[in-house]
Amino acid sequence: MIELLLSERCTRCDACVPACPSNVLDSVPGRPPVIARPEDCQTCFMCELYCKADAIFVGPDCEAAEPADPAGILASGLLGQFRRESGWDEWQGRYPNEHWRMDAIFRRARG
Repeated sequence: MIELLLSERCTRCDACVPACPSNVLDSVPGRPPVIARPEDCQTCFMCELYCKADAIFVGPDCEAAEPADPAGILASGLLGQFRRESGWDEWQGRYPNEHWRMDAIFRRARG
């Protein structure tokens, strides 16, 4: 479930907003998007994939949000991990794109 949007890292490109299939994020003119409906998050990680600034953290638990410590998340190296390991953008060719593995998560979210 989406847990964190670090406004200090956000470039305000809003690419995450239309990428979300369940309309969890709202655009705010001149400001970072807001997590408006976290309970609707399907844990599909699409917002993470489209965030080139690595400003979004989606926790692995699709049933409930877990408390997210921004400093701990920054120090952990988890920001951008999904994009990197999926071979998106600047990681293309350095890591294999295994986005097809998301099918199991999409199937669970539809159920």
